[in-house]
Formats: sequence, structure tokens, C-alpha cells
Amino acid sequence: MRHYRYIVVGSGIGGLYTALLARELGSVLVITKGSIDDCNTKYAQGGIAAAIGKDDSPELHFRDTVNAGAGLCDEAAVEILVQEAPARIADLVRYRVPFDTLNGEIALTMEAAHSVPRILHAGGDATGEHIELALSQQVRATRIPVLEHFLATEILLEKGRVSGIRALDCRTGSFEEFACEFLVLATGGAGQLYKYNTNSDIATGDGIALAFNAGAEIADMEFFQFHPTALRMPGVTPFLISEAVRGEGGVLRNARGYRFMGDYHEKAELAPRDVVARSIVSEMKKTGTDYVYLDVTHLDPHLITTRFPHIYHFCLDHGLDITREPIPVAPAAHYMIGGIRTNSWGETNIPGLFATGEVACTGVHGANRLASNSLLEAIVFSRRIVERTKVRAKDRPPEGEGKVRNLYASLAQRPLPKATPPASLTALQQLLWDKAGIIRERDGLSQAANLLSAWQQTMPGPTDQPSYELANLILAGRLLVEAAFMREESRGAHYRSDFPQPSPRWQCHIVWRK
Repeated sequence: MRHYRYIVVGSGIGGLYTALLARELGSVLVITKGSIDDCNTKYAQGGIAAAIGKDDSPELHFRDTVNAGAGLCDEAAVEILVQEAPARIADLVRYRVPFDTLNGEIALTMEAAHSVPRILHAGGDATGEHIELALSQQVRATRIPVLEHFLATEILLEKGRVSGIRALDCRTGSFEEFACEFLVLATGGAGQLYKYNTNSDIATGDGIALAFNAGAEIADMEFFQFHPTALRMPGVTPFLISEAVRGEGGVLRNARGYRFMGDYHEKAELAPRDVVARSIVSEMKKTGTDYVYLDVTHLDPHLITTRFPHIYHFCLDHGLDITREPIPVAPAAHYMIGGIRTNSWGETNIPGLFATGEVACTGVHGANRLASNSLLEAIVFSRRIVERTKVRAKDRPPEGEGKVRNLYASLAQRPLPKATPPASLTALQQLLWDKAGIIRERDGLSQAANLLSAWQQTMPGPTDQPSYELANLILAGRLLVEAAFMREESRGAHYRSDFPQPSPRWQCHIVWRK
């Protein structure tokens, strides 16, 4: 068995940035189930938030993040995020990420729920793609070994500590094992749980399943963020229309042409994402349509084509000139707020196991992620993971007590229904969209939980990439649905029509343990 000091699973911003830092401390292997460039990072249009502007400060960034988090942010983790942000942006500049500039300075733009412009972008609306390209070029240049098309299937443990990883070679069907001292999961989210989503096909909850089955804690899974504006055209895969489009002055109109967001929130189109998404759903019901319009036709066409070149050309390729016609949009699943529970050093409850990026739950997002904090979270806590591995176990940094309590739970086996339809990706995505989507209620969640439990009990063991991915999604979906069923309130990205208000009793984190 080949041995490495670090094994990193995943090749998005968290995984590649971790690998680049860790190589200075020992041998590193990156394992990714697609190619090195297959990840959600590549699809991040909006940008990355950091308090680097002259009218901004970490204190303002802290306040905006905590306000968006609806009472569930780990404030100590948020303080780390906002204080370390400028230095991590400097790291990306050193790695040659070409952030857009204006008059010789990095350009900053506005997004919803931010109090000042603080969003850095690259290539207009291609920020994630430019970051991914820059980091992958650095990884190739430094000759860090990358195993492409290998799906991690099991975390190996020895006396309760990580000892390695078992992985499936997706091309040959054979399994291999790799030993390590430190294992970093950077596998991304689980957007493929939902029929309509903005994620890459690789976002199948693999890291959640790996960690949960090994005994790691999983938290806040009920908080799944739906992006309010994804392109909705017949026969066209949902395509993200960046929040920054509204930040630049785009307005939302219903199918009758009425600008409606002012009826729902004082900040109108710049209200928090969960408010905008639910408002759009309400307007679609009123008008009997499956879309609303995002209108930028009143803006300077030159601004649209230069600030949002990817969006402009994608829509144009499908017959829509957004400088002349409004964009039909609807909400789509976008970001997994919960994940593998970590402390402020990226550590899990299993010695030697770390998590970073979308798969991790550091506590910075609370119940509702502030726009453009996700890429920042990945680089801030990835660096802290590597810093932590320099410290001997007995010198482990003390952890402060969080202000928000944890409610620990374990999955119970539900009774098998009389008739269980066969499990498939299509059936799973429809089930989650219908019963555990933007608006939820008890009966729908109970039906979904029963069917997910039945699939878990009756499915044969996975043997290839599609069957592993389906099993991983079903487990991630079960954790999400059961948490949503338990949480009898509405808070942040979790909305229950039968419990439409937040409750002080539920100002807690639901933490799953096997």
C-alpha cells in the first residue's frame, strides 16, 4: 500500500489549495472521481467576498454574515473567516488568479445582504473557473500526484484514527487502498439530490456518506440553499444567473411584467437568498407559471456583455439576447450549507480526518449562507487545516464553547412501506424536489423519509460508480429529510409551511452520528 502524509479527496478550490500548502510539509496525493477540473468551484459565477475596500471592514463583514445566518452562526468561526480573508485573497493573487481590476485596483461589486461592495470577481462572471484554472496549473507545475477517475468508497481506520482510504478505479472497476497520516475531504456538495440544480454532475454527497459511515458527525443538513435565479427554458439544463446580476441593477418581474420583490422585503431584489427564492415561488403560483423574469434590459448593454460574458453568451447560444429580452428564471438547488461537522481548524471528531469547502460544516454560514462566502470559507479553513497538522496532538489548540447548543441524533430504521418504487436518480431527485424543496411540511417530509429508509434497506450493495453515487445521495438525502422533519420551525434556508416562524427552542444544531 502506498503511503502519503496527506491524502486530499476532491479537486475544487478547497482540495487544490490544501494540496499546494501541504506539499511543503510532506508527501501529498489528490484523489478525484472525475478529471482535476471537474468540480463545483468552476461554476461559481458571483465571486469571493473579502473586506478589502476602503469603506469596508472585517467588522462589517462579520455583521452581514451573522445577520444572514439567522442565529446559528458560530461567531468565533465567522471572526476567523472575516479577519483572515484579506491575507487569503493575497494568496490567490500569488497563485495568479486574475481578479478583475478598475483603475489599477481590484474591482469590488455588490451582492444581496452585503452592506457594502466587497465581492471580487475574475473574468466578469467566471470567478470560479479562473480560480480553478490557476490552482490546477499550480498543482500540475509542482508535480503533486493526482489520481483522476478514482471514487473514494471507504475511510480506513485503525484504533479509531484515520489510516487511509479505499477507492474505486472508475475505469477498470478495481479497488485500491492508500495509506495516510492525514485525510482531507474536499468532495463538494450534493446538489444532484434535486431535480433542478446548478451543480456539476459530480455533486453526489460522496464526502457526507464517507464521513458518516466512518463515524464522523454531520450537522445542519436541513439547511440547503436554493439559488433564486437559474435559467428556466424548455430543454435547457438549469444554468446559474449570478446574484451579481441583481447586484448590478437587474430587477425581478412576474409573468405579467409586475416588479414584485418590493412587496416581500425592504431590500427588494437584494433581500437574502431564501426570501427571494420563496417570493419567486409565491409569484409563480399566483401567475400559474414555472418561471419569473429577471430583467436587465434597462441597463447599459456594454455593462451586461463585459460584466457577465458567460451568462450573455450562454443565453445567446439558446436564442435569448438578455440585453433586449428579460431572462426566464426560477429557483434551483445550489449550495449545501450543512455537512461534516468540524472545529475551527477543520478537524472532525475522528483523529486524522479533516473536511473543507462545501462538504464541511464549519459553522460560518449558520442557517443561511451569505453570498460569496463559500469560496472564502474554503481557502481560510484549508490553510488552518494545514497549520493544524504542524501541531502535535498533545498541543491541540483549545476549542471554545459555542453559544448554540447541539442536538445529537442517530438515524432510526423506519418501517418498510407496503409498496416501494425502485430507487433511481430520477425518482430521488423528484422526491426531494417535491417533498423537501424550498417549502416543506410534515406529511411530505414523512413520506420522503419513509421512502428513503426503504431504499436504504432494500437496495443491493454498490459495485460501480453510478451505484455508489446513488447510495451516497440516498444517505445524504435521508440525513437532510430527517433533520428537516425534526426541525419544527422556519429558519434561514429551511422553511416549513406548517411552522412558518422561527422558534427559540430550535436555536440549535441538529448533529447526526452513526
